[in-house]
Amino acid sequence: MRAYLRPFRGPAPADTRPPTPRTVTRWILTHPDVLPENERLKLNSFLAHCPELDALIRHVRAFAQMLTQLQGDRLPEWIAAVRADDLPSMHTFINGLERDLDAVIAGLTLPWNSGIVEGHVNRIKMIKRQMYGRAGFALLRKRVLLAP
Repeated sequence: MRAYLRPFRGPAPADTRPPTPRTVTRWILTHPDVLPENERLKLNSFLAHCPELDALIRHVRAFAQMLTQLQGDRLPEWIAAVRADDLPSMHTFINGLERDLDAVIAGLTLPWNSGIVEGHVNRIKMIKRQMYGRAGFALLRKRVLLAP
């Protein structure tokens, strides 16, 4: 019966809800070349209503480029550019970076990371959680040493 009445009611209403913050965040954090065309158009229309986000996107993408291409030497000029814009949340992020600027620059420049160590720590914690209250330290030690 709904299909019968639809011609008299007109076309179905278009989805006019604004995108959720999570959706906009995904659009911003996705590389522009990978973002589907329809989502790129939605992001551009959203940016037309909020010019502050345009500056935010420029800064986030520039930081992502520094991170992925190990260009930590560009960090001081990036910080100066962000300070020039009036984006309080980015200023808070920058204050955190400046607390240990040398370590951040090294992390954005050097090719080494602690990923392998963090993986082993995660594996050991998982084994410990599985064995909580079940056995003593000797068995936990054996499982950690013999687990793949």
